Amino acid sequence: MANPSLSKSATFKVLVVDDHEIVLGGTIDLLKQQYPDAEVFTAQTARSTLEQVQKVHPDLVVMDLSIPETEAQTARIDTGIQVLRTLMQTYSNLNLAVQSTYVRSLVRIRPEIDAHKGGFTAIDKSLSSQDMLTRLDWARQGVTHTKDIKGVQTGLEVKPEWLTLLTLAFGEGLQDKAIAKRMQVSERTVRHYWTKVQDVLEVYPEEGKNIRIQTEMRAREEGLID
Repeated sequence: MANPSLSKSATFKVLVVDDHEIVLGGTIDLLKQQYPDAEVFTAQTARSTLEQVQKVHPDLVVMDLSIPETEAQTARIDTGIQVLRTLMQTYSNLNLAVQSTYVRSLVRIRPEIDAHKGGFTAIDKSLSSQDMLTRLDWARQGVTHTKDIKGVQTGLEVKPEWLTLLTLAFGEGLQDKAIAKRMQVSERTVRHYWTKVQDVLEVYPEEGKNIRIQTEMRAREEGLID
């Protein structure tokens, strides 16, 4: 399946997906407060979600997992999971924020999430409005945050290429351009590796803190680098 890149425009475009009118309206209100100039689109079914993404090319998709395939059908978590699979396969750089009561069910598509190059954050609906907005902004920035869907985990799951990244960055002091050359990948791929390893180490953007320094500290704490 093709992987077209979504266009970036001066206007921030966001698609909100939820089959409950009240929740949909509340999410839109919060988005408008945070991004007053944003262009907001909506969808309430799996079919309309895919149609809207293809039509408007959003910068960010905020979606619930429990949605119906069409208006005449019952909302199901499996339906939302399949929509996410399709979006990640078709739009590899699309920024996604999953806002749901069932975020732990995302473990079913963990490999796809790990491979996705766009931002991906999981937002439990029980979170405060401020926490929700923070994770929406992280997704918009291309950050991965999947702490809530890891479930029971023993040790860190770190891929070999992520370890190479850490060694080149903090062992040899290389910048991303030089790292990309050494690893024979694109700089975009290097940035993708950064957000994945930072998610595993639970290092996320914080005002006043350098995320690379925080990553180095956590990597050393976990013994990933000397």
